[in-house]
Amino acid sequence: MTVTSTPRVIHIAAALLIGPDGRTLLVRKRGTTAFMQPGGKIEAQEQPVHALARELEEELGLLIDPAHAAYLGQFSAPAANEPGFVVQAELFQLAIATDVSPAAEIEEVIWIDPATDGDVLLAPLTRDLILPFYRASLIATA
Repeated sequence: MTVTSTPRVIHIAAALLIGPDGRTLLVRKRGTTAFMQPGGKIEAQEQPVHALARELEEELGLLIDPAHAAYLGQFSAPAANEPGFVVQAELFQLAIATDVSPAAEIEEVIWIDPATDGDVLLAPLTRDLILPFYRASLIATA
């Protein structure tokens, strides 16, 4: 008999933040090596877009209007920092034209050209799903 285990799921809200030049913002949490979209866990009874607004303010000092966050869908991949877990992200796109600064658990922020991997280690969700999705959307609108 084969025993399979169901992966444990971390449900998050994440942002594909796009700057005026088309680059996207990634963050690296303190004590980790992989860069990923900003965002975080959705609390009980919290709407994903409101979780996103809360996390962006906590992590980057970025105040957003949830009405301006365009829902892109749900994306899942192995969690970068929690072995044995899968991260399930409700992804939203936002255009921003303001400076951000790392706060809370965020150690570093970078802007990368979506056509590249930024020459940094990327979380599986970012590397395998979100950046390819963003690249495809750029091609479709070109």
